Amino acid sequence: MTTKFDHKTTSTSFPVQVNRLPARGQTVLIELDEKNRQQLAERHDLVAVKTYHAELLAKPWKREGVRVSGTLTAEIEQTCVVTLEPMTSRIETEVSGIFIPEGSRIGRYDIEGGEIVVEAEGEDIPETFTGDSVNVAQLVEEFFALEIDPYPRKPGASVPEPATEEVAEEEGAGPLYEQLKKLQNRH
Repeated sequence: MTTKFDHKTTSTSFPVQVNRLPARGQTVLIELDEKNRQQLAERHDLVAVKTYHAELLAKPWKREGVRVSGTLTAEIEQTCVVTLEPMTSRIETEVSGIFIPEGSRIGRYDIEGGEIVVEAEGEDIPETFTGDSVNVAQLVEEFFALEIDPYPRKPGASVPEPATEEVAEEEGAGPLYEQLKKLQNRH
């Protein structure tokens, strides 16, 4: 069974019905149209989201939960922090998450001495959901956001070296430089 994103919902809303999941899982394909890509770009301070494609498998997990796994590929346009020119980046990442109903017995943790022990390399703690559906688009967007480079730099772009004192003297660096030089010579 395959479900496709219907474009009537937003990029952060794509519910999968938990009570209708077949034992072998349900394939979910998310391909955003131009309007949803533009909204996604605005939410994440990007110039543009050129492509956005997720292929997921939602399977029953334990008795009442859902495991979602798959891949996300996207092409985004950002502004280079050095040149301030637009640049294109590609995102390719694995997506995974486990969801359990709110109040589920699976979600109760044994607490020893008031502490919950979480392994850094272990699986994430399951997310909870209410109702009869899980929003897989929101999970995909979370992984998308984590892959965005907060300081994108075009290949070969470099920050110009600051002028040396000798170059500044030769070029006549201006009135501020002149005043600082006078103060420095006093001491």
